[in-house]
Amino acid sequence: MGLRQRRYSKEEMAQRGQELYEVGIRQQIEVGNEGKIVAIDIETGEYEVGDSVMAATDRLFERQPDAQPWTLRIGHSAVYHLVRGV
Repeated sequence: MGLRQRRYSKEEMAQRGQELYEVGIRQQIEVGNEGKIVAIDIETGEYEVGDSVMAATDRLFERQPDAQPWTLRIGHSAVYHLVRGV
């Protein structure tokens, strides 16, 4: 497998990925999948749901080898939540 190249800026990926999620994907997957990860190909709109970023993106790449994936945690505003130690 060759090195995958990003063809869009982070901002473009986030904007397109969020748009695809809100317009059509969210209604199909949110119930029963809260907390899981969705990987969305921002070029085709194809997506995969998994328990981790790797699981979701690996399945997406199996179907769409040239995918430009954007990921999010279903039902949350971010994939990861960072907590500062005390």
